[in-house]
Amino acid sequence: MNRRVAPPLPETALDTATLERFYRDLCRIRRFDERVIELFNTGVVKGTAHSCVGQEAIAVGACAALDERDYIVSHHRGHGHCIAKGADMTRMMAELMGRATGYCGGLGGSMHIAALDKGILGANGIVGAGIGLGSGAALSAQMRKSGQVALAFFGDGAANEGLFHEAFNMAALWKLPMIYFCENNQYGLSTPMAASTSIDRLSKRAAAYGMPGETIDGNDVVAVYEAVAKAVARARAGDGPSFIEAMTWRWGDHSMRANLPKYRADAEEAEWRAKDALLRAATRLSERQVLPARIASLLDEANIEIEAAIEEAKAAPEPTIEALLPAVSAPHAVVASEPGPAAADGRDISYVEAIREAIDQEMARDDSVFVIGEDVGRIGGIFACTRGLIDKYGPERLRDTPISENAISTFAVGAAATGLRPIVEIQIFDFVTLMMDSIVNQAAKFRYMLGGVPKMPIVFRGPQGGGIRLAAQHSQSLEAWFCHVPGLVVMAPSTPYDAKGLLTAAIRDDNPVVFLEHKLLYVQSKGPVPTSPYAIPIGKADIKRAGSDVTVVATMAMVAPALAAARELARDGIEVEVIDPRTLRPLDTETILESVRKTHRLVVVHEGWTKWGFGAEVAAMVMEEAFDWLDAPVARIGMRDVPMPYNDTLERAVIPSQADIAAACRAVLYR
Repeated sequence: MNRRVAPPLPETALDTATLERFYRDLCRIRRFDERVIELFNTGVVKGTAHSCVGQEAIAVGACAALDERDYIVSHHRGHGHCIAKGADMTRMMAELMGRATGYCGGLGGSMHIAALDKGILGANGIVGAGIGLGSGAALSAQMRKSGQVALAFFGDGAANEGLFHEAFNMAALWKLPMIYFCENNQYGLSTPMAASTSIDRLSKRAAAYGMPGETIDGNDVVAVYEAVAKAVARARAGDGPSFIEAMTWRWGDHSMRANLPKYRADAEEAEWRAKDALLRAATRLSERQVLPARIASLLDEANIEIEAAIEEAKAAPEPTIEALLPAVSAPHAVVASEPGPAAADGRDISYVEAIREAIDQEMARDDSVFVIGEDVGRIGGIFACTRGLIDKYGPERLRDTPISENAISTFAVGAAATGLRPIVEIQIFDFVTLMMDSIVNQAAKFRYMLGGVPKMPIVFRGPQGGGIRLAAQHSQSLEAWFCHVPGLVVMAPSTPYDAKGLLTAAIRDDNPVVFLEHKLLYVQSKGPVPTSPYAIPIGKADIKRAGSDVTVVATMAMVAPALAAARELARDGIEVEVIDPRTLRPLDTETILESVRKTHRLVVVHEGWTKWGFGAEVAAMVMEEAFDWLDAPVARIGMRDVPMPYNDTLERAVIPSQADIAAACRAVLYR
């Protein structure tokens, strides 16, 4: 280790024992990553990893200012944060080696390593994602009145992501107990900050959001500790978030696999190596009259601990394929039976009223349930699905937000990871494109990446589909996107009864649910709904009409025209069985297969585009599982392969109709 003399550091009030602990942790992190590099080069650590050598003071100083119960969210260069927050290095090494005893069971690796028992909510392979996840954890702490603080580490590159600005604004607006900590190592992969950022210091941006911001020496562990301690005190006092920018420099390349051309100058490297955090910490100890032998022993202790961790991790078993599926999703609650529409005792309500009643009853039952979204509180949503609930539950649980879809959804994921059950209202479902990372990369994968341990109880709900002349960017049916993603539950109710029972099940489930509400059903659907709370089993289809000649599988707004087509065909002696899957993922394949084995024919109808759509999966499943029972090719009906037009005549022409469904049934019957 380099023992050049470092420049003197200002004296600090911290006692010598604390400074020794800081130095020991600096050594542990340095040696951990040095050994990881060696293990990667010899093929023991596979995949990739990102070294934090050169940036150790940030992890040690920041985490020393936090309590064990506080949260941190890391980034792809997160080994040091985990070690400094108290993670077990044997389990960390096992994870990097892909072993079953690792923190994530070998399913997450370096970029996703976490230790939930230590408040470490995980590293993240998506640049800047931790900014939102950490903010959600801070929101959760604030709502639970737990006194916890959250800290998100991120690099200078993440400061140019949109989530940076959305999160800063919302956190300041709500005075969240949040610390944003930028490890400015001055390169976003290979691009220098001067070529990517319009200001010389990122901390200047804090003023725009009404929070304190400062730039500190990120290689001085004491300076880091003092800055974070001040921000923690501010957060715990209820004064809101702070932004700390720590100037530092990573010694290695972007990643251990990068193999990039040289993009940093030798003089720059020499300048920053002279500012080595370990050298400076050792100098401070020497100034406290700590003997060289004692300083050396702290490094030796770290070496011994790490070598023992490596040997134990090497001996650990690898995970088996049986570990995969249970890690994807938490078990669904067992619902023995559902009451059925007859239990409504003659009470008919609208689809919107059914949605509102489910939310109301679950919020009354469980204090951890809250609604977050644009205009959900004061006006109750543009389609009135939460109207009046703010009067019962207040603005904290009916939480109006800025127009910031990325922050809304990512905050909710962080809140779900830390004990709450958020319901995210997507004002118009087409806007979900601005939430895709939080749904597909964060919520859907959170449990899996962390080894199948955590729960992710969150509902993303909102209106989709056409029929009310909102044109191409407000009328899409996007269920196929989410049905494709393991870890998500996708629900699509077609009646008020199903809407209430499925939404109740969704809110109670421990998995992320994409809950689709068709806009036409908001304005057209009314039906019997029991007053008492009830849940519909997840993954259980409903046979809306029994028949013997042809099976029609229809979803959402297509169920009503399918039933109308069945009544029309019955006049010609054709008996159609109409099945509403209700839950699209997981799909009740057995109910569909049993029907096809009876009718020998299948028509699948949905409003989404036919090509690559939900119907293609149903058709393929039936062809694979019930081919010998089919007496005709499977027919698929969906929207024409164009965006939704504005003109009302054209809109009706591109959406499947009763006539289209009846014609398809006749075609598979060769009539």
